[in-house]
Amino acid sequence: MKLARYCLGGRTSYGALAKDSVVCLPSLARKLGEKLPRRIEEFIALGDKGIEVAEKLLRKATEDYADVSVPLENVRLLAPIASPPKIICLGFNYREHAEEGEAALPEEPVIFMKPHTTIIGPKENIVKPSFVKQLDYEVELAIVIGKKAKNVSVSDAKSHIFGYTIFNDVSARDFQFKDGQWTRGKSFDPFAPTGPFITAANQLQDISNLRMRTWVNNELRQNSTTRNMIFNVYEIVHHLSRVMTLEPCDIIATGTPSGVGFAMKPEPKFLKQGDVVRMEIEGIGVLENRVVEERLPFH
Repeated sequence: MKLARYCLGGRTSYGALAKDSVVCLPSLARKLGEKLPRRIEEFIALGDKGIEVAEKLLRKATEDYADVSVPLENVRLLAPIASPPKIICLGFNYREHAEEGEAALPEEPVIFMKPHTTIIGPKENIVKPSFVKQLDYEVELAIVIGKKAKNVSVSDAKSHIFGYTIFNDVSARDFQFKDGQWTRGKSFDPFAPTGPFITAANQLQDISNLRMRTWVNNELRQNSTTRNMIFNVYEIVHHLSRVMTLEPCDIIATGTPSGVGFAMKPEPKFLKQGDVVRMEIEGIGVLENRVVEERLPFH
């Protein structure tokens, strides 16, 4: 099951993809005499139970969704989770990215946080402040937590994962590298495009080998697979849960492969006004955003 959060006629809802349409799950539940939460965050907190109910409803409806579905082209897709409790990110979790950044391979996950105000959705603009000179992109597989996790084992981590989405860890390298403050360089308001969908964990048979790619203005920049992670998704959940309590709707961005702008040869290729960044992860979809420059009255 792929889930979308969307806006139609000024109203926000969520639903499951069915071919080229999205089926409003709360409306379908009401139609069939069942009940599902009105907000996707509450649905995610149901974990496997919510997915089971939704899948049962979709089977029961036998594709007769006409009055509770709408073509995808008629809705505005939103960030799947508008305000996650936590956005936890990993650095240098792909060997080739660590090498291009001339960093030692980590013995444990390198983590930092982003505020929820960085979240934007598909087709929304990545706003580049005029004083940021080195704007960069990073395609990342993002874990969506579905069940509270604290001190979980690697083998049990899977049961705490609701699904996966695409995450662009937009970065102002000049602010990140100036004195090593990653959080500052990655926390500008529109620096976390996510979406377009959440794919339920049970739909991705081989999470360890998903193709992930980035294009900037149709130029292929990143092309790798999750096989190249240093710490896999279950190890990540295990390590993080030893440090902090993971909650439903937490987003964990699992790191980026090589091909980022600052490491381009013979010289860096940073994002500029008008650039279109398109990211694809196998089994999830395509996330696209345009860069626009914000002119500020101060420097």
